[in-house]
Amino acid sequence: MISDLPSTLLFAVFAVAATAVVLASIRATRLADIIADRTQIGEAMAGGLILGAATSLAGVVVSVNAAWSGDGSYAFSNAVGGIAAQTLFLAIADLLHKRANLEHAAAEPANLFQAVMLIILLSMPLLAISGPEMAYFGVHPISIALFLAYLFGVRLSSIVREDPMWRPVRTSDTRKDEPEDSEEPQKSVKKPAMSFIGLVAIMGAGGWVISQTGSVFIERFSLSSSLVGALITAVVTSLPEFVTTLVAVRRGALQLAVGGIIGGNTFDTLFLVAADVAYRDGSLYHATQANDIYWLGTGLLMTAVLLGGLILRQREGPGRIGIESVLLMGIYLTALVTEIFGRGTPSAS
Repeated sequence: MISDLPSTLLFAVFAVAATAVVLASIRATRLADIIADRTQIGEAMAGGLILGAATSLAGVVVSVNAAWSGDGSYAFSNAVGGIAAQTLFLAIADLLHKRANLEHAAAEPANLFQAVMLIILLSMPLLAISGPEMAYFGVHPISIALFLAYLFGVRLSSIVREDPMWRPVRTSDTRKDEPEDSEEPQKSVKKPAMSFIGLVAIMGAGGWVISQTGSVFIERFSLSSSLVGALITAVVTSLPEFVTTLVAVRRGALQLAVGGIIGGNTFDTLFLVAADVAYRDGSLYHATQANDIYWLGTGLLMTAVLLGGLILRQREGPGRIGIESVLLMGIYLTALVTEIFGRGTPSAS
């Protein structure tokens, strides 16, 4: 049992699981790009749907496992904390993309729409938290609405990708989404798809181990569920998004990088749906603590700032990065300091 391991070995198991998830995600990025080219669905959609969902698997396993064990705060904070951390990763990637502001170069209507969709989906849990406590068969109605909204949003994202009603202005710094190999669309997608599925299984198994060790951290070291969820397991299970973003930027697949983060964040809202189903003590949304809601607000604010940057498309800002990246780093740092030094424990119900 993981809970019986000595602390040194516990940290080692946690590190091995995190490493396995990250290494699997590096290979998954390359395969997602190949799948995007061979199916011709585009990098933004591949990043949002294929890569985003796959790299989020470890996180959803953590939230579901935490909810099933009865720790609603851990499950909720892991989900929304991961969204904030992953948005920060785009700001870091912007630092590494020297040619131009990343949000300028990765102009893509589908990414704009998915950012709007993410803001809508993140607003829905706020309605549940602030409304009366209710649950039917242990599930809050907002979870069903959130799931349906996600499916509808995915469909609309596909329409935006296939038949956009407007196009971004092309500049010398804009990176066009097109296959790296002109022969790629004629090749079979079966082999890379099967390899991709195998990597997803590795990431899922790693997520389960991370969830178990996180629960032990809470109990053994008397840490708050919000702290562990938002700053430990959420960040660790978000490392695949960080790695895939950096790899995609290095490969020049900028739409894939931005789409992977926004699409992954959109998929991460489904953590709350799955966790609400797994949580058997009523509504997950009324098992949250004040700091969990703070991280939800942080994710909302960072997404709105990112959307503003994608629309503004500033070529150069402070230190050759966009002003939105500076703001994203400042917002996350503020949330980090607040979580560590200003933790509150009152229930939000």
